[in-house]
Amino acid sequence: MNLNFIAMGRLKKGWYSDACAEYIKRLGAYARVTVREPEPVALPQDPSAAQIAQALEKEARVIREHASGFSVAMCVEGKQLSSERLAAKLEELGNNGISCISFIIGSSFGLAEGLKAECGLRLSMSEMTFPHELARVMLLEQVYRAFSIINNSKYHK
Repeated sequence: MNLNFIAMGRLKKGWYSDACAEYIKRLGAYARVTVREPEPVALPQDPSAAQIAQALEKEARVIREHASGFSVAMCVEGKQLSSERLAAKLEELGNNGISCISFIIGSSFGLAEGLKAECGLRLSMSEMTFPHELARVMLLEQVYRAFSIINNSKYHK
C-alpha cells in the first residue's frame, strides 16, 4: 500500500515535526509513505470570500498534481469514524485493489468544494477545531493505529 499525505504548508514547530516523523517511521512497517507540503496561496490579512475561493482553487490544482489513487479530504463536514471503522475502511480499500490512498489536508481556509467532491471520502477528526499542524500529527497517528488494528498489533488497546 502507498500512503500519500498532502498537507498545505510546512510544519513550523519542531515537536510537530518530530511527532510526524515518528508516525511516518512506524507506518513504514505497513506501507510506503510520501509526504508533500505545497505552499498555500498567500492572502491579504482580511481576504474577501472571492479571494479565498480563488486561492482554494489554485491550491486544488496543486493538490491534484500530487494526489493519486483513492483520495480522502480532511474537512470539518466529513464523516467522523472510530479508529476501528477507519481501519475497516482502509482494509476494505486494500481488499478492493486500491494500492494508493491520498490524505489531503487543506490550508487554513480548508479545501475547494470541487476538490472535496472529487474525493472518495470526506473525513473529519472531530467537531472541535485544531491547529493544522496538530491535525497532521493526529491523522498520521490514526492511520498508523488503523494499520496496527488491521495487523493485530498491540499498539491499539
